[in-house]
Amino acid sequence: MQRIRFSPRAGWAQKCEAIGFAFHTLDGETYWDESVAYAFTAEQIDTLEAAMNTLHALCLEAVDFIIRHRRYAQLRLSPRAIALIEHAWNAREPSLYGRFDFSWNGEGPPKLLEYNADTPTALYEAAVVQWQWLQDVAPDKDQFNAIHERLIERWSELRVQGRVPEHFIMTSVPSAEDRGTALYLREVAEQAGLRTEYLAIDDIGFNGKHFVDRHNRRIEGLFKLYPWEWMSEEPFAAHLLSAAPCLVEPAWKMLLSNKGVLAILWELFPDHPNLLPAFFDNRFGNAPHAVKPLLSREGANVRLVDGPRSEAAPGPYDGPVVYQALARLPCFDGAYPVLGGWMVGDTAAGLGIREDATAITRDTSRFVPHFFHPEPRACSTP
Repeated sequence: MQRIRFSPRAGWAQKCEAIGFAFHTLDGETYWDESVAYAFTAEQIDTLEAAMNTLHALCLEAVDFIIRHRRYAQLRLSPRAIALIEHAWNAREPSLYGRFDFSWNGEGPPKLLEYNADTPTALYEAAVVQWQWLQDVAPDKDQFNAIHERLIERWSELRVQGRVPEHFIMTSVPSAEDRGTALYLREVAEQAGLRTEYLAIDDIGFNGKHFVDRHNRRIEGLFKLYPWEWMSEEPFAAHLLSAAPCLVEPAWKMLLSNKGVLAILWELFPDHPNLLPAFFDNRFGNAPHAVKPLLSREGANVRLVDGPRSEAAPGPYDGPVVYQALARLPCFDGAYPVLGGWMVGDTAAGLGIREDATAITRDTSRFVPHFFHPEPRACSTP
């Protein structure tokens, strides 16, 4: 794994905007950064892909364990959230996508930091923008990136199986990145044959019987880039069991987006090479560890402890935490990359990389592209 400098493409911002990527710059700061890229070997990509597929299977086992043994108290779940989770799991409501975050320098096993299973972003830049960069800059190289194709296949699978309705409302919280992610997923859903429209969260209502759009039309399917822990506490949440549309992501994803699942994974699969020791209480003392709120986004309120030294990110998330052994991100030229492994359905589909100037990846981190060197093809003797 190497960090390599590149010259940005002439007119790179216009090239991004031409494919609908308008949030390449946020608050005047570069978000999409193509002045560098990370290079991997084909073997390293195989290692990462295998870890993702294995960990996803372990996560599904953990969901089943939590539900069967009712381990909800440690995750601080409300009775309403529990009812929604159990209903969705028992109905085998399908999942669309998720993102693992890894600490890895290309050697040894990748270490899982967390699973962004409910509202992961940085999707369009991983699926489309970095692929366009590769075709323009390094077309002789390859990229761990079948995200776009797999998303279309997944929506199509769910449509053909009758697991989702033909008409979907797409919604998100009001930020450029979240809206961009929701609109991209709208695009791939339409390519899979679904009819869609985009509504703001505030345009979704309840008429006493059904969830409806701003024209009082019944909502049959809803993709929500809106965290379940917020949605389950909305005034209309009492009706989610009796009158809910088909919801993507399903409510059981609450268990995987809760960082308490890290402690349960370690309990179930101790010493697994891709997992870090994690507990609901501090068993590390001053040994290196991370303290993470059960529910937080973009590194907010995460604290890294290494003996007397401590590093923390500010944020609005108070309350219960999980303690995880520290796997520091590798440092390349003062940049700390976190590897985002994208799952679509139950299959590893691609890689996106964000890097920060600190060891805690925050909402100000940059997205950078990657590539790998394809294995040489065997030459046949004439």
